[in-house]
Amino acid sequence: MKKNEKKNIQTRILIIGIFFCSLFSAIIVRAVHLHVFKGSWLSEKAEGQYKRSLTDTGRRGTIFDAKHREMAVSIDVTSIAGFPRSIQKPSKTAKTLGTILGINPKQLREKLSSKSPFVWVKRYATPKEVQLIKAANLEGIGFLSENSRVYPNRSLGSQVIGFSGIDGHGLEGLEFYYNHYLKGGTAKQTVIQDALGRRFREEKKILAEYNGNNLILTIDKAIQYITEYSLDEAVQNFSGKSGIAVVMEPSTGAILALAHSPRFNPNTYQESNRGRWRNRAITDPFEPGSTMKIFLASAALESGYCTPNTIFYCEEGRYKVGRNTIHDTHPYGWLSLQEIVKVSSNIGSVKVGERIGKEQLYSMLKKFGFGEKTGIDCPGETTGLLTPYSRWSKIDFGTISFGQGMSVSAIQLITAVSAIANDGVLMKPYIVKAIIDGNGRLVENFRPQKIRNVISLETARTVKKIMQEVTTEGGTGTGAAMEGYSVCGKTGTAQKVGKSGGYAGSGYVASFIGFAPAEDPKLAILVIVDEPQEQHYGGIVAAPSFKRIAYETLNYLNVPPRQVKSVVSSEKVTISREKGANG
Repeated sequence: MKKNEKKNIQTRILIIGIFFCSLFSAIIVRAVHLHVFKGSWLSEKAEGQYKRSLTDTGRRGTIFDAKHREMAVSIDVTSIAGFPRSIQKPSKTAKTLGTILGINPKQLREKLSSKSPFVWVKRYATPKEVQLIKAANLEGIGFLSENSRVYPNRSLGSQVIGFSGIDGHGLEGLEFYYNHYLKGGTAKQTVIQDALGRRFREEKKILAEYNGNNLILTIDKAIQYITEYSLDEAVQNFSGKSGIAVVMEPSTGAILALAHSPRFNPNTYQESNRGRWRNRAITDPFEPGSTMKIFLASAALESGYCTPNTIFYCEEGRYKVGRNTIHDTHPYGWLSLQEIVKVSSNIGSVKVGERIGKEQLYSMLKKFGFGEKTGIDCPGETTGLLTPYSRWSKIDFGTISFGQGMSVSAIQLITAVSAIANDGVLMKPYIVKAIIDGNGRLVENFRPQKIRNVISLETARTVKKIMQEVTTEGGTGTGAAMEGYSVCGKTGTAQKVGKSGGYAGSGYVASFIGFAPAEDPKLAILVIVDEPQEQHYGGIVAAPSFKRIAYETLNYLNVPPRQVKSVVSSEKVTISREKGANG
């Protein structure tokens, strides 16, 4: 080999060596730069490609009835998620998913093509849908475990229980009111994906008490069913617009049933009219009509101005109050206080009110809780309307005496009547009696709560006897009388206020309220039917429903019947009248 050629080879080797040395030096410098100076930034960026943190919530607490039967439960379901960065063919993936899930592929394609690292494809997918999608083996599609709310009794007690949304937050009813107790805790769920978008590891870090607490209600599922069935029958028989029925234990204030007609299915609440969602027994005021005459009688007796036998002239059916005229459905002459309530005379009621005065009547109505919230553990409670007596005109005073010109809620009305059944003691109504955790340990307990003494024991017992007369021959409430059980009650028939402000000619609210047995009341029951057709008297429309609820519930509670002699009034009512008039 020539000397020059050898020198050229050595030169080329040197150049190549310098080149590779420079290259390796550059790689080393770059590696040091990336690992030392850019290491944290690159780690975070890389982690964002394959790791996704989700906030998960624990199982929502169960709602039980009074005998620990499930009213609302949570079950495990699978939701389908997408990781757009790992999806190579979003159009094809969207088409496959759309076919299986019944979702517009165009909408899915927009989701799967987004710049977001994570999107929901479908929450709460069915087992069949999950199976088909897993079999399709789609890249960038994952499956996450969640909890779904289920109401096993469908529409039973729907307005009371309410419902929760897809994210597990209570939206109506007890689900909303007790959401703080029912909702599960939170947990950080880390989902890790491989290069194909497949999830291969999951970590979960619990941040708080994971599962929610459980509610135990005062409502009894069997009594709720009896009440709903009977109410539906009354609404259907008289083509009513809607109905409400409440069953309460007078001695404690515990609500045993609270029914509405029509109802809705909370499992598919989105398909129902929003107007059906609310608990109208709590939220909606109405004019009570003649049911208020028992509170007028209580005021008259408590004031000392009247006895059951004090008589009033009822003007033969027409009585002028200022520029207005009060009517009775049938003309009456002289009636005792007891007879005024029994035959539901409006004119007699106005005369009683005039005897005791505005202040005395207003004070008694306030003591019974009208015009203020009861404090029941339900959302959206109304106060009703009872204006101060200083603002009553002469006709206002007259109409309030027989239950028009004021408004109440169903829960106010039954709570007030329960005070009479409970010997004059007003109790706070409640629906939840205990809250327990997942292990059955008591979190909070709710006991019967006395509000105040409204009337004396003597007055309460006298009013009970007057109310018993309502269900005997000649009274407006004979449709509520039961064989083997004594019944105290009062009918109500109130005209509804029209859109123009006056009373509508054909719109009525028919009601019956009472308790049984008279000697030791176990149940107070209120039945209301809104806008019944053909017949509108409370004694005809609502009293039979009261009777059915009371009879079947007393049997369910094993309250034995006994033969009860009719209470004989000190003055016999000699006026014959059509059943149900004026009340």
